[in-house]
Amino acid sequence: MQEHHNVFFILRHGQSEANVAKIISSSPATGTTTHRLTEKGHEQAHSAGGRFVEEFLSKYPGRELMIVSSDFLRAKETAEDVEKVVRSLPTQKVSLTLEPRLRERSFGTWEGQSTDHYNDVWQHDALDADHHVFQVESVNQVRNRATDVVNELNTHNHGKFILLVAHGDVLQILQTAFLRADPRSHRSLRHLENAEVRLMTPTMLPAQGDH
Repeated sequence: MQEHHNVFFILRHGQSEANVAKIISSSPATGTTTHRLTEKGHEQAHSAGGRFVEEFLSKYPGRELMIVSSDFLRAKETAEDVEKVVRSLPTQKVSLTLEPRLRERSFGTWEGQSTDHYNDVWQHDALDADHHVFQVESVNQVRNRATDVVNELNTHNHGKFILLVAHGDVLQILQTAFLRADPRSHRSLRHLENAEVRLMTPTMLPAQGDH
């Protein structure tokens, strides 16, 4: 991953219908059309937006925010809810872009099945970051597409706050790139809860008030 020229944050989507049903929803045909946020998910997303404003944006006035989100409905709706909260700040610059490369990891033959099968995949992840057991997308494939997004954003932007809105596995894996950790270790990192915001590049925080 390139040297950082921006401050990156990650945000997992709020509670979705698939979360409640405890089913795996990783197919673009399904994820972009169904499994929206629940009412609780929208509440979580609005709360996440409020915390983000309070903890970061309000302390760095004038710092432009780019929200870059998976185009799966649950992530898109989360990003839109956060954007609405941020736009309540009268002078805040904010944009929202949908990015297919931040989509959920493909879970192959487990698509539409119980989330209990995540563990079946993660056991293989810990041994081999290139495996395709159960026809899943490999850890390294996910890491590569997600880091490509980060690197491109760094190439074309400077000094911005960038909030990446995506899914559990994608963000767990992307964190290993930010941390320069073994991608096989992604499940050993602290679990991202629904609508949790996490700062990825703390050393890049600008001085308060710096425009």
